[in-house]
Amino acid sequence: MIKGSIVAIVTPMHPDGSLDLAAMSRLLKWHVDEGTNAIVAVGTTGESATLDVNEHCEVISHVVEQVGGRIPVIAGTGANSTSEAIELTEAAKKAGADACLLVTPYYNKPNQRGLIEHHRKIAETVDIPQILYNVPGRTACDMLPDTIHTLSEVPNIVGVKEATGNVARGKEILALCSDDFAVYSGDDATSLELILAGAVGTISVTANVVPGQLSEMCRLAMAGEAEAARAVNEKIAALHELLFVEANPMPVKWALQEMGLIGPGIRLPLVELDPKFHQVVREGLQQAGAL
Repeated sequence: MIKGSIVAIVTPMHPDGSLDLAAMSRLLKWHVDEGTNAIVAVGTTGESATLDVNEHCEVISHVVEQVGGRIPVIAGTGANSTSEAIELTEAAKKAGADACLLVTPYYNKPNQRGLIEHHRKIAETVDIPQILYNVPGRTACDMLPDTIHTLSEVPNIVGVKEATGNVARGKEILALCSDDFAVYSGDDATSLELILAGAVGTISVTANVVPGQLSEMCRLAMAGEAEAARAVNEKIAALHELLFVEANPMPVKWALQEMGLIGPGIRLPLVELDPKFHQVVREGLQQAGAL
């Protein structure tokens, strides 16, 4: 079971929108050095929606190669087409990823039965550990706790990234599913409370800019050291909100650019962070010790 602080890493790009794999290599080294526990490559924070299939597979292969087995790599392979999700998941397995993260199909709004059949088909087709990803605020598709419980009984569906931000919902999933099914927070603002309730970590946007502090917060929370974990989280709590002042990953890419870790580059229809937010995000980075 993969545990702890798992960064939903951005995909660095050049100003023309082409991939910047050299910057990705530098980011990966920094995360390993800072104590990040695992990497999610080409998740939704990695702009999976605007990378074509070849680019998607190229980034996954690059991340696996650069990490070199030092920490686990989880490949984002979800799609709103079951056949495309299977293609991406097969490619991730071939590249050597440790697991895959599959967002619920977006826009086409399947019902709960459709979600079960979608994820079961992928799991039965590709023999690699798979983590469900529920983020209805972005997908307009909500995977309910009973559905997650049903899918948790599929042998290679091993966990869920629950990103509703509803801690009560997370606790319901924890109660329904067995102890060997991993529940991860997908909402930075509530991740500490969900870990204290029994989640095994967080798949985090904030970890892009403060990886060491996120890793320490997760370690303390999983050890039951709630007061110490809250002290760490308090220092970075503003970032949990500020990195979402506009659509993710616009703020976090600007923050990493401000930190000198990547250059400007984002894919349309996303654009660079509106200048009116620059100062408040900069102050949040300073408060957290990232600048």
